[in-house]
Amino acid sequence: MSTELLFRDDAYLRAASARVVAAGPRGIELDRTVFYPLGGGQAGDTGALVRAGGERVPIADTRKGETPESVLHLAASGAALPEPGETVRLEIDWPRRYRLMRLHTALHLMSCVIVAPVTGGNITPDKARLDFDIDLAALDAARIESETNRLIASAVATETAWITDAELDTQPELVKTMSVQPPRGLGRVRLLRIPGIDLQPCGGTHVANIAEIGAIRVVRIRSEGRHNKRVEIVLTDGG
Repeated sequence: MSTELLFRDDAYLRAASARVVAAGPRGIELDRTVFYPLGGGQAGDTGALVRAGGERVPIADTRKGETPESVLHLAASGAALPEPGETVRLEIDWPRRYRLMRLHTALHLMSCVIVAPVTGGNITPDKARLDFDIDLAALDAARIESETNRLIASAVATETAWITDAELDTQPELVKTMSVQPPRGLGRVRLLRIPGIDLQPCGGTHVANIAEIGAIRVVRIRSEGRHNKRVEIVLTDGG
């Protein structure tokens, strides 16, 4: 089944109501969701489903289902599951999600500071990293940090755009990440545009204005193999 992905149109939506379609060992499926599932390097959301009687079903993780637009909400161990047909209130852990949004958007900026193929990436609430196919000696932490923070200070508003699969095929340079290809088969691909700075396919959640990131600090640069040099960042305010 397909789940209506409410976060795709509004990453700031913290809560919504939804109908339970299925619930079992694999997870809870809803007709719509504000929970972002693990993908594109970004961790899945956590939070809770609140039943009509007030009982809370803690959601420990969110994953993709069998199709690109199906979502499985993974309840915490031992939690009582809702019944199919129930209407529940969805509540994400907003502080956690917002950190993910800020760090994810920061990685887009860092990919413009380090001009090299991206071979991997990961975003957790506490830190984020990108891997590059580049010589380790070309990576200077102070320069990466200062130039990324300079971009953040420009306070540019982000935009979402869509192109067809065919249009993306004619613009392969838009795809920076070698390890994660944009999802295809739906006829169109979602882009994140940071005017004057970046444009690339991305299905994750981002801040509305890059100034919301605050500032980042490069905490580690290391080699993870011949074609993988890792740059790890954190938010300077810790939150």
